[in-house]
Amino acid sequence: MIDDKLLSILVCPVSKAPLSYDKDKQELVCKASGLAYPVRDGIPVMLENEARQLTTDEKLG
Repeated sequence: MIDDKLLSILVCPVSKAPLSYDKDKQELVCKASGLAYPVRDGIPVMLENEARQLTTDEKLG
C-alpha cells in the first residue's frame, strides 16, 4: 500500500512525470517513460535498472 501523500510527491526519475499505483501488481507506473517501478514491502524502488518496461497494452490502457 502506498500512502496517497507519498504518491502525490513521487515522480518518475526518468521522465519526471507523475506516477500511478497499480495495487494488483504492486508497482508505480509511469506511462510517459513506459516504466513500472516495483514496490517491495511497502517501499517504492525508484531505480531505472529495477523498473520493467510496460507492454504495449499497458501503455495504451
